[in-house]
Amino acid sequence: MNPISSRLNSSYRLPIPHTFSLISAMSFSSSGSPKAPTFKEDEEEEDNLRQVLKYHKQTKHSFTGYARGPRGLDWANQPNPFRRYLSSPLLPLQHSSSGHHHDSLLYSSLFDSSLSPPKPISLSTISRLLYHSLALSAWKTAGTSTWPLRVNPSSGNLHPTEAYLISPPIPSLSETSFVAHYAPKEHSLEVRAHIPPTFFPNFFPENSFLIGVSSIFWREAWKYGERAFRYCNHDVGHAIAALSVATGELGWELKLLDGLGSDDLKVLMGLPESPEIESEHPDCLLLVFPKGGASDVINIDYKGISSAIREEFNTLEWKGSPNVLSKEHLCWDIIYKTAEAVKKPSLISTSSSIDPSCFRGSCVFSRSSYKELTVSQVVRMRRSAVDMDGVTFIDKSVFYQMLMHCLPSGSTNGEPQREQLALPFRALPWDCAEVHLALFVHRVSGLPKGLYFLVRNEDHLGDLKRAMRSEFEWRRPDGCPDDLPLYMLAEGDCQRMAKGLSCHQDIAGDGCFSLGMVARFEPVMREKGSWMYPRLFWETGVVGQVLYLEAHAMGISATGIGCYFDDPVHEVLGIKDSSFQSLYHFTVGGPVLDKRIMTLPAYPGPTSDV
Repeated sequence: MNPISSRLNSSYRLPIPHTFSLISAMSFSSSGSPKAPTFKEDEEEEDNLRQVLKYHKQTKHSFTGYARGPRGLDWANQPNPFRRYLSSPLLPLQHSSSGHHHDSLLYSSLFDSSLSPPKPISLSTISRLLYHSLALSAWKTAGTSTWPLRVNPSSGNLHPTEAYLISPPIPSLSETSFVAHYAPKEHSLEVRAHIPPTFFPNFFPENSFLIGVSSIFWREAWKYGERAFRYCNHDVGHAIAALSVATGELGWELKLLDGLGSDDLKVLMGLPESPEIESEHPDCLLLVFPKGGASDVINIDYKGISSAIREEFNTLEWKGSPNVLSKEHLCWDIIYKTAEAVKKPSLISTSSSIDPSCFRGSCVFSRSSYKELTVSQVVRMRRSAVDMDGVTFIDKSVFYQMLMHCLPSGSTNGEPQREQLALPFRALPWDCAEVHLALFVHRVSGLPKGLYFLVRNEDHLGDLKRAMRSEFEWRRPDGCPDDLPLYMLAEGDCQRMAKGLSCHQDIAGDGCFSLGMVARFEPVMREKGSWMYPRLFWETGVVGQVLYLEAHAMGISATGIGCYFDDPVHEVLGIKDSSFQSLYHFTVGGPVLDKRIMTLPAYPGPTSDV
């Protein structure tokens, strides 16, 4: 029986499961009908953009075949999930014996415009920041297998993301400024180098520090092959949001400094010259600073910072050698070619400013939707659901509240959603949101089943309507808050369709709702540069992290879905060119718990090696 209502099927003739075999995946032109570019493109940039579009097209899944990947898993060469710098000094961080801190904020108040006063930078607060963002959250064991989970999620639990603390002196931790690698298994810092004492006073506000983020593509490519580059960048976005939430709970702010090039970041973090396949790709640099400092506006001198890095950091004595992750490898060349193509050049802007006074709190529509849980409890209880129960419903007020916290501009007092001013989206440096949500609503009390759309940047509404099916209704659902730009496109049962589009995974149809994150795509890269490609995935990861935390704070669960059929999703929406693309899928609902799996504390963890 056709699962779509007769109204949906007859009016729109959307591709539905029993006709999937008749739908050929569309082949998008790299040119399409883009707007005239505003980014001054030279021949090298055109080559980079061609490489990005080639990669994106080549790594699409379709009904007729999946993106290239290993034919089986080489368990003997599964990458070590933990990078260590052998022989570098190890500084242990503090643990919370109860798993959460008694002075932690209630999660429901985290998104208010006025957070608690900033806590001082100390061994305790640095420990707490990393414990609530990138640390282990638990160990799982079943039979003879044992594996760790982390606070920040990762595709396949493979964790390509590494983090580095670049900091001035911190009492009880280091008497000098330093660069250290975070080792999550030990919840410790590996000191890589001591840096000039003038670096922070010359360029950054008082009581601030930096966090560098990098990716080891091999960890994901071992399982997922060529599509792994996408997943690594999802994970970068999840890590940015996890760090942003953890800093917010401490009364700090976090902002991605995007004016430095990839080469500068590599030198600043001291990334080693490992064999290419195990090398770390420098992703981004995050500034952490106290909210409400002496100066509201923070000026960033990228030119001066870049000069200091090149002059002072290249001569540092770097300690420790990176461990080997696998004995043998299978190299997917297109990942490394694309990573090279999206490297951000240095000094696109020589300076910029950060004005925290513009930051906003998020809208609260239904505070009663949340359990009485603290931020520390929510972030450390986050898990990726393996299955959904297919019976759990949420009220539409819960659904609306969850989506309110996905809005980039927060509480706008009637102004359109556009700029990224709310936690955690304000961590991102591009001014306006580029990602929207196409929602398959399955089990939301008070809302008809069907296809909905959340417009996260209302400047895009006209382009979205032109790019998508003309038959869509674009009707505001009943009871929707005035400042939530949510639209019903078509009514009908989409469960089988959602499952089919997400690589036939039941979890996409068995939750309360699932979604595809639809980004403005080729026009963004033509306007700004090919280096925006990974950043679009970062934005989807930030949205995904919010959905994870919202779900857990409301007593349900969620999981990211990286496997979906790209162009069939676009065909359902009516998208015929590369102006918009679906970059990440997600599902939220009641989880099914596997009673065969036992949970162990994150620390000290099992005594045997994993």
